[in-house]
Amino acid sequence: MEHNRFYGRVGTALAAVLALSLHGGLAYGADAPDISGIYWATQYNAKIQLVGGGELPLTPAGKTAYEKNIAGLKDGSLTDNARKFCVPDGLPRVLANPYPFEIIQAPPGQVTIIYELSHQVRMIAMDKPLPSDEDLLVLPFFNGHSVGHFDGDTLVVESAGFKENSLVDATGAPHTDEMRTVERIRRVSPTQLEDVITIHDPEYYSKIGRRASSTRCAPTCGSRITCAASRIATFPE
Repeated sequence: MEHNRFYGRVGTALAAVLALSLHGGLAYGADAPDISGIYWATQYNAKIQLVGGGELPLTPAGKTAYEKNIAGLKDGSLTDNARKFCVPDGLPRVLANPYPFEIIQAPPGQVTIIYELSHQVRMIAMDKPLPSDEDLLVLPFFNGHSVGHFDGDTLVVESAGFKENSLVDATGAPHTDEMRTVERIRRVSPTQLEDVITIHDPEYYSKIGRRASSTRCAPTCGSRITCAASRIATFPE
């Protein structure tokens, strides 16, 4: 009964956000690009896909942590909490899941992203800075704290303050609590969305180049899936 009441409250809250989005229009003025809609990645990879291909640019510490995670997932000493307990995936892993998600440019001052997988909700503040480093350490989130702004036709999202026990991808790629990410999200055509995420975590990852690309929605996406999404990971040059 308690679960029913909980999901009822969540459903009511999301319905209110959707209503505000539909009836209130864009929350950032007439010139703000419209990236709202329902999307579905057309390709799933358990391992994070890097711009330009290749293996993860791990430091020695990162390689040690990755090998430990791989062994732990194999022998059961490490639990993939996102799959066993349905906690949020964390970034950038949530970007690669093969289920629909919706971008809502509402309520005012916020972009909201709702994922079907585990009913995850990301709230991107458009009118305030990231919390202080001290606050990020005290109150980390699985998907981090996120702030954003529009740079022309692109939504730029900076995130930090991640729980250290989440994974970068389904193979066990690690990160530290110092990880920061920057996403650049934009429509590249009426039926294409591009999301390039740059990962900053120097303790575990070294540097490689960056390049963006996109993918088109397959005919099997269905009538409600309006666009496709390409999620490509880069590391800072």
